[in-house]
Amino acid sequence: MRYYLKKYWAANLLAILPGLVVCALQVGNDLLMMQVFESVIKLDLRGFIFWDLMMVGVWFILLWVGSLRDYFQARAIRAMNNAVRRDMAATLLHKSHVEFHGTDTGEYLSWFTNDVNQIEELAWTPFYQCMDYAATAVFCVVALLTLHWSLLVAALVNAVVMLLAPQLFTKRMERLGEACETEQAKATVKLKDILSGYDVLRSFGREPRFREGADGASEQIEKPKFRLRYVKAFITAGFGCVNVGCQMVINLLIGVLSIRGVILQGALMGGGNIVGGLSNSVGNLAQYLLSFSATKPYFDKIAVRADEARDEADEGLAPINSAITVDDLTFQYGEKPVLNDLSLTFQKGGKYALTGPSGCGKSTLLKLLLGWLPDYSGAIRFDGADAHGFTPEQLQRQMSYIEQNVFLFNSTIRDNITLGEDFTDEQMEKALRDSALLGDLAAMPDGLDTMVGENGSSLSGGQKQRVAIARALIHDRSILLVDEGTSALDQKNAGLVEESLLANPELTLILVSHHLTAERKARFTNVYDLEPTAALQRTA
Repeated sequence: MRYYLKKYWAANLLAILPGLVVCALQVGNDLLMMQVFESVIKLDLRGFIFWDLMMVGVWFILLWVGSLRDYFQARAIRAMNNAVRRDMAATLLHKSHVEFHGTDTGEYLSWFTNDVNQIEELAWTPFYQCMDYAATAVFCVVALLTLHWSLLVAALVNAVVMLLAPQLFTKRMERLGEACETEQAKATVKLKDILSGYDVLRSFGREPRFREGADGASEQIEKPKFRLRYVKAFITAGFGCVNVGCQMVINLLIGVLSIRGVILQGALMGGGNIVGGLSNSVGNLAQYLLSFSATKPYFDKIAVRADEARDEADEGLAPINSAITVDDLTFQYGEKPVLNDLSLTFQKGGKYALTGPSGCGKSTLLKLLLGWLPDYSGAIRFDGADAHGFTPEQLQRQMSYIEQNVFLFNSTIRDNITLGEDFTDEQMEKALRDSALLGDLAAMPDGLDTMVGENGSSLSGGQKQRVAIARALIHDRSILLVDEGTSALDQKNAGLVEESLLANPELTLILVSHHLTAERKARFTNVYDLEPTAALQRTA
């Protein structure tokens, strides 16, 4: 929390200063009220009108300054929320492939939505309110000091009691905040799952399950929030009782001093407001300090700062000059062995196919080459350089991976191909031609600017794969890993795409396929047949 407040100190200063002015004007109005009542007591009509007009003028100023405070606070909160989300994104980018996919994306979605909302509710908003209450308390103390020193002593004792009391409940609020965050993340995962299964449930007439799933997730979100709020309310009520007792003592002191003529008789009215303002400020300050404790679990998730992160991919793997070699490679998922003492070579510019039955490790081998699965024995070398010396991001500067289940952003075909980068018309046309996508675009009224829908829902499976292939080709990766990447294409288009990939002399192609005809096998440099035992057989 401190990191963001400090990082945006200028914006926060602009948000706090108008609040200080508002607090000063509010306490000043209470002092003016004393003068109004003093004028009434002394039957001074001119003084009464003067001080009353002064109060009206102060209120006008207070309202306008208050609107400025709200504007600057909203602007600072927007900046800090955006920074939190940037750091969350940076934290995710520094996770390994295994770490990232070890958690459901619904939980990550909860980070960017529920967590940030909770941070705003429990951290940013209370911070500004704490500043206001602290300022009000200070101005009230000054105002009381102008009346009599004994009032200041009583006020300070009240403040100390109210500020120390919350320390008794800090750990409990942290635990409640952590439980709230955990349950909300789980509920978001459930909501994502039930929404993803919408079509299945509707087609089988299981609408009640959809409603029950939504209701259950909603209750899972609301129950810990309810617990956090009512515990906080009971603690606040206890503080309030202590606060009322302290306020009564100070009010009695004001009455005694006023009756004895030590202070203005009008202080019975305005002074009471100042005492109430001080007590309420200190009490609320104690309450909001508890909110900060509940935000700790949310900030603890952020392990990387976007502004401090070093983009290791900028030092990417150089294009290979010779070959990729795999020596005695062994890998297993938990207790399940997949590859055992596998050795093979992929020469630069060569075209290779990996075949074999399901479960023999074809897709796993591609993920090992990409650096997504680092826990293997043996060696993978790029021109003799050990792959363990590079991050997955560095390796992927030369490699592109096309899998059977292609993901597309809810944007245009053009954006899904370029990913926001600029390419010439010639580069785009070549990528479209080599991916056999030109024919599809001709039938689309908006061509490259056609929206693909959520995860490409408006495109066929074959069209999605052609978009993915065009994306890989236009980004000029020297190594292309294709995991059944043409499986959704018809025979004609699959042949066109495969032919264009095989004809590119600069491209090192490693393609996974369950079945290859003898005619297709002959077009590859080598075809490696992997068996479930991970024994490697080489065929011509």
